[in-house]
Amino acid sequence: MDIISPIPILQTILALFVLYVASRIAPRFKKINTKNISKIPEPSGAWPLIGHLHLLGTTRDPIAVMLGALADKHGPIYSLKLGVHKLVVVSSWELVKECLAINDKVLATRPSITGGKYMGYNNALFSLAPYGQYWRDVRKMATIELLSSHRVELLSHVRALELDSFIKTLFSLCTTRSTTSTVDSPVVHLSEMIEQLTFNMTLRLIAGKRFSSDQYHEENSTAWRFERASKEALYLFGVFVWSDAVPFLEWLDIGGHVSAMKRCFKELDSVLGEWLEEHKQTRLLEGKNTSRVESDMMDVMISHFEAEDEIAGHGSDTVIKATSLVLSLTGSESTAITLTWALSLLLNNPRVLKAAQEELDLHVGRDRWVQESDIMNLKYLQAIVKETLRIKPPGPITGLREAMEDCYLGGYYVPKGTRLLVNILKLQRDPLMWSDPFEFRPERFMKENANVDFRGQNFEYIPFSSGRRSCPGMTLGLHVVHLVLARLVQGFDMKREGEELVDMREGLGLALPKAKPLEAVLAPRLALQLYH
Repeated sequence: MDIISPIPILQTILALFVLYVASRIAPRFKKINTKNISKIPEPSGAWPLIGHLHLLGTTRDPIAVMLGALADKHGPIYSLKLGVHKLVVVSSWELVKECLAINDKVLATRPSITGGKYMGYNNALFSLAPYGQYWRDVRKMATIELLSSHRVELLSHVRALELDSFIKTLFSLCTTRSTTSTVDSPVVHLSEMIEQLTFNMTLRLIAGKRFSSDQYHEENSTAWRFERASKEALYLFGVFVWSDAVPFLEWLDIGGHVSAMKRCFKELDSVLGEWLEEHKQTRLLEGKNTSRVESDMMDVMISHFEAEDEIAGHGSDTVIKATSLVLSLTGSESTAITLTWALSLLLNNPRVLKAAQEELDLHVGRDRWVQESDIMNLKYLQAIVKETLRIKPPGPITGLREAMEDCYLGGYYVPKGTRLLVNILKLQRDPLMWSDPFEFRPERFMKENANVDFRGQNFEYIPFSSGRRSCPGMTLGLHVVHLVLARLVQGFDMKREGEELVDMREGLGLALPKAKPLEAVLAPRLALQLYH
């Protein structure tokens, strides 16, 4: 959530003037008597009209880091005034349990935001949909039909084909001599390559599409258009939009984000519409065959909604496109970011990298490639992934929630309509729960934290959130992360170029990307015929 957005001075002055006039003429509503109710701690210095928004624009840190700094001052629960809305932020495991277990249903809905309205098919994206029948139906369909362990297994061949192609390309790059590098093997731009790998995997799983490097400059390629528009959409979902804090300012479109969202959505919808029509035409040509095995998730959804024209107010085509969009945006980016952080941490900790390679040599050997069926025996590799997700969670804060009725958190009164965030980044670095919280030590998940897992029942560790709004793509994401990381660690000796440590600064965005792309020097460590 990029709070620091360039705002034209004249537009800002006009916006503040409108706010001032509105505050003077707004009717006074009767308020609940909260005299004897403990109020949630709140930073001082709230400005008229905009509240605490200025506190979130003082640095270039990610929003989770800024909110964590406020927790250091005000405790694990505090509130902020953001325009006309009140936001509660929590970051201790006890409070997180109250939010995501005890009060999970009360806090299960999403407030409507500008991105969901203009780029999310009017909140048809199930990750942004309000709590209700539509959300329950589509979430159930996604969990059972698209992202179940059975479906993930059925589509394992797609992941394998993309990974084989990725390894071959990587081998070619790292065995090509460079005239500019100071080392024998050339430097490989891993961030870019991993992004392309995860995007291709996701796109093939969802719509049976992929792009190659040649398509980057072919503007008529739907895969290229979708990849470009997806990157813009991820950025726009993360920017601060004034009308999310003060709804009646939307007509001003301060910063031009609403216009950009509308243009971006038009491109995304155009491509998704083309792909959906292609799938329908293919099904007509093949005829209705009940024994037909769906080739991708779009096929599965067409079959699932075949007898339904509308799902709780949304057309079936809209639901298919919206679900395809949310799976592609969230699945590709979060997986790529996790793999990039894992490799960065390994490069800065050669001891851990060596131990992981020794485990692979012991349980898999060096005469064949590691497969998904081997992962269960690679306990240290699993611990590396857990530790990576603890230190660098791809979702550093939960999606925005809203109280559907009055409730209490930590003994504090939370009125209906209050918005809430869980700061996962702060939670998983809490020194009260984690010894040496900033140290990369996978062994902790084999010793003192051996029983902590991803399922969201250990509230000090929730990289995929917890409760009704937890990430339904966890199973698929973990399959990809474990297998890709295992292949890279098994197949290549990796080291930094030079003596400097990999820059571990975090960049801006809804996820937690690296501020600087990852580069490394790679060399094959297995028999050469395996790479062909």
